[in-house]
Amino acid sequence: MNEASLRKLLDQLAAGDLSVDAAVEHLRSLPFENLGFAQIDHHRALRWGFPEVVFCAGKTPEQVAGIMERLATRSSRLLGTRATAEQFDAARQSVPDLQYQAIARCLWLDREPTAALRPGVVIAAAGTSDLPVVEEAALTLTLMGHEPHRIVDVGVAGLHRLLPHIPILQQANVVIVAAGMEGALASVVGGLTDAPVIAVPTSIGYGASFGGLAALLAMLNTCASGVAVVNIDNGYGAGHMAALINSRIQKGE
Repeated sequence: MNEASLRKLLDQLAAGDLSVDAAVEHLRSLPFENLGFAQIDHHRALRWGFPEVVFCAGKTPEQVAGIMERLATRSSRLLGTRATAEQFDAARQSVPDLQYQAIARCLWLDREPTAALRPGVVIAAAGTSDLPVVEEAALTLTLMGHEPHRIVDVGVAGLHRLLPHIPILQQANVVIVAAGMEGALASVVGGLTDAPVIAVPTSIGYGASFGGLAALLAMLNTCASGVAVVNIDNGYGAGHMAALINSRIQKGE
């Protein structure tokens, strides 16, 4: 339940269109609902403006289905990250309008597809192999009400591919950079824009990249100012942080 739906509920109660018992039933699971195997934080949307995001890895299809079913009764937008097709198939039995994006490894729900999206966020990817992380970040941004602009396959091995996009980078409120290998793209972008840059090291690379550790350390040691780093392959974390920053800027705070 978000702030708008809570206000609607209270207005209905005040107008006499809703009984006290019915209102109590709606509010019964605030702030959380215990399913035995999970405690669902229905209060998250009131505190953060977006419902609890489900990390699906390690959960059974039945557990994911149970969690998504309960969340879907109170939220118009939902996101489950690191989801499998089997988990999606199970959850869709309970939530028929649930959707799945294989490349992002996410299941999601959007019952407000025509809602306006805020511009201002750019996502730059060093290579096509980084697209799973890019799409996880992009889907997170979209569901949180922001319109991501993607710049793909502009890594430093062919730096001339990035140059035509410099005006877009310099107009952005916040930039997400996803890169594996040596992770150098984040430093390059950080030197080209005064916008905050959120660097996402990806697990793409040959043996000495150590599953993204080389990119992570390189990004942490960037010489460019204004670059912050999230964990390896954490497209969701980067997208969520970018949404928070862009929201503040759009509000003029």
